[in-house]
Amino acid sequence: MARVAGGQMARRIVLVATEESGDRLGARLMKVLRQRLGDAVEFSGVGGRDMAREGLVSLFPIEELSIVGFSAVIKQLPKILRLIRQTVDAIVERAPDVLVIIDSPDFTQRVARRVHARDSAIPIVNYVAPTVWAWRPGRARAMRRYVDHVAALLPFEPAAYQRLGGPPCTYVGHPLIEQIANLRPNAEEQARRDGVPPMLLVLPGSRRSEVARHLAIFGETLDRLRAGGIAFEAVLPTTPHLEAAVRAGIASWPVAPRIVLNEADKRAAFRTARAALAKSGTVTLELAISGVPMVTAYKVGALEAFILRRVVRVQSVILANLVIGDNVIPEYLQEACTPDHLAPALAEVLADSPARQRQLDAFAGIDAIMSTGAASPSVRAADIVLQTMREGRRAG
Repeated sequence: MARVAGGQMARRIVLVATEESGDRLGARLMKVLRQRLGDAVEFSGVGGRDMAREGLVSLFPIEELSIVGFSAVIKQLPKILRLIRQTVDAIVERAPDVLVIIDSPDFTQRVARRVHARDSAIPIVNYVAPTVWAWRPGRARAMRRYVDHVAALLPFEPAAYQRLGGPPCTYVGHPLIEQIANLRPNAEEQARRDGVPPMLLVLPGSRRSEVARHLAIFGETLDRLRAGGIAFEAVLPTTPHLEAAVRAGIASWPVAPRIVLNEADKRAAFRTARAALAKSGTVTLELAISGVPMVTAYKVGALEAFILRRVVRVQSVILANLVIGDNVIPEYLQEACTPDHLAPALAEVLADSPARQRQLDAFAGIDAIMSTGAASPSVRAADIVLQTMREGRRAG
């Protein structure tokens, strides 16, 4: 362990995040930890661009793990196992004061288990709770053997972990609650939200496979709306790395959406949109916080659908519904993900209908449900990491 000014020994913190969302969480966590520990901290592990800006040199580019779908994972399994071994070897050799695994449970849980098996003295914090409440509930009890504390993003997760016999779990807050000011409309934007023609957000997904599966269905849905005499302005936020795929996919759409690429334009669209057609995922919570009623859809490959139908244990796959505690947002999955279902449902939420008002009434309570008080999620997560580091390995 290196010494810093005054002879103090630097704390060694290893973080492992393998997706962009986890990379952003890891970077914010690193920033708070450095504020708390100053020069008396050394970071290492796996991360992306944001964590690199905070001083982490990643063991490998996280793009190597950009693998989506069960069949793709099977094909890439030798590579995944090699990266797991490489990561575990590096962590054990470094002998950190604490290991923080961030999301990506199919990778990070395997890393954590193997690290614990080789050096049980290393305390482990799991930032972003694996969804044991939705599927694989037995994982919670298994995690208790090697995870010291779970920092959860969703308010209902601590109770779920306690019920399932998992490790200690604390709600630290979702990063979206730090974006509320950027997601809520001012008076001028509210006027546009209520104006004519209404703006309709089209959100087919953030991965190539999601875009490929949803674009044709979403395009036909918009055509049905227009053919039914419903006027709207369609806006499709996406990212630069998906722009070419999106533009190719919408080339044949009878209703051409306006594409927005940068974060500021996306936030502006969320603040002015009247309704949204969205694939399921975190974006549904983002829309709910923004006060945008929505219709959700999702389609996966046949193998994924076969497996998920047998393991998923929740009444809704829509994150916003789960946080609210009520299935107010309609969801159309697999065979139901068709323009025949989506177009009438969208027409309802674009109009001043009871279905639209039901969503708005539910969204009004989301701030209280997700509140973390004065401390930000990153600060609360850092508190858990520092406390776990001080206390050392918990007896499992």
